[in-house]
Amino acid sequence: MFLGALEFDLLLGDVHSLKQKRSVIRPILAELQRFGVSAAEGGEHDRHRRSLLGVAMVSSGMDHLTEVLDRCERHVAARPELQLLAVRRRIFGPED
Repeated sequence: MFLGALEFDLLLGDVHSLKQKRSVIRPILAELQRFGVSAAEGGEHDRHRRSLLGVAMVSSGMDHLTEVLDRCERHVAARPELQLLAVRRRIFGPED
């Protein structure tokens, strides 16, 4: 069994309040969950132009896990209303 996680460090575009930030982040999280992953905002809660999103998934196969995490990363990177500053990927396998 394999566990994979992504951490997205985001800079949001034309956002001037925490309410506007939520209106940008919520749809992104909902779209990521359609890939079969768990997704949540995990940091930068008090800053309206920054966000730290986390994605996690468990899979029996490494190939499937990598494919889904790649699709999640491409999906977030393609969003025009934000700038992807960094992505951190962690994968844990049976030996870990």
